[in-house]
Amino acid sequence: MTKPLRADPAIVKVALGPRSYDIVIGRGLIASLGARVAALRPHAKAAVVTDENVASRHLVAVQAALADVGIATSRVIVPPGEGSKSFRVFEQVCEALISARIERGDLVIALGGGVIGDLAGFAASVVRRGLDYVQVPTTLLAQVDSSVGGKTAINSAQGKNLIGAFHQPILVLADTATLDTLPAREFRAGYAEVAKYALLGDAAFFSWLEAHWREVFAAGQASGGLAREHAIAVSCRAKAAIVARDERETGERALLNLGHTFGHALEAACGFSDRLLHGEAVAAGMALAFAFSARQGLLPVAEAERAILHLAAVGLPTQAKDIPGGLPAADRLMDLIAQDKKVKRGMPTFILVRGIGAAYVEGGVDPDDVRAFLSEKLAER
Repeated sequence: MTKPLRADPAIVKVALGPRSYDIVIGRGLIASLGARVAALRPHAKAAVVTDENVASRHLVAVQAALADVGIATSRVIVPPGEGSKSFRVFEQVCEALISARIERGDLVIALGGGVIGDLAGFAASVVRRGLDYVQVPTTLLAQVDSSVGGKTAINSAQGKNLIGAFHQPILVLADTATLDTLPAREFRAGYAEVAKYALLGDAAFFSWLEAHWREVFAAGQASGGLAREHAIAVSCRAKAAIVARDERETGERALLNLGHTFGHALEAACGFSDRLLHGEAVAAGMALAFAFSARQGLLPVAEAERAILHLAAVGLPTQAKDIPGGLPAADRLMDLIAQDKKVKRGMPTFILVRGIGAAYVEGGVDPDDVRAFLSEKLAER
């Protein structure tokens, strides 16, 4: 693990040969967006894709930064929320980019959280057979996870992120000042992805989070700001290293799905609604993954409980009773798990753990064991 950051921006490189790009992390970076974009793509136009909530807070600053260096911009504003990762909104974004005459040498800028990054990135991957795009993530979840690595997608009625493409950005600009106004629930949901990197492969980072999570949650530029930037940078370095080794998830990158096989099923069961945010689903999914791993004898129950207790301590859901509105029976959750992208020849793939910081990919899990486990968890009160 690295030492806490200075106040200067941190730069993490995603090493993909000629398609390599930087993740730039620090406060107040939106002001530098125009200069960074102009250095990468001189004379390009840009279309900013964002949602109504983010537009009210950050769109003026983004367009001003681009205008300062002579970059002409258009904007595409969609409704906030997971519902915008749909065929209908995807079509609207594609048509808006074409109407704005965004050409192959121009750029799409994804300004927002994970929904916008996925939606705008997927549109960029297909309009005119591929446009460059820049990620400007404005949520913690997007800054540490969804903006990095080139996964873009929309949802199907049958599951999350089932229609999409790998399409890497040319820059990720993570302005941590945008997190100061993030609702507490959204920040907690993003923290689940920070904890994920520790739980899957960095036990020392998990210990650091146990000691310093309150500073990560604290807003401002003093100790909270430095702890927050440190947590974001460590998370991005972890993801960048894995993506560089396994860009298209043929092996090791699947580890980044710790908690996601269970979590995506929970999201689908909740109708991809505000009942359960993505990061909340990941937290609940990680709790299930640790509990199931302990049930399988892979790690001591006490170590699984340590991981679960930390997630609960920061206010994330870890049990079925924490999810408003209840959940369907185990058979329905198993049907949703069967639609997961990681299913191979009908067998679900789970990310299980042998300890904190020791996740591994397991493709041989007996579905009957999972069904019985879920039935027990759903019955807990």
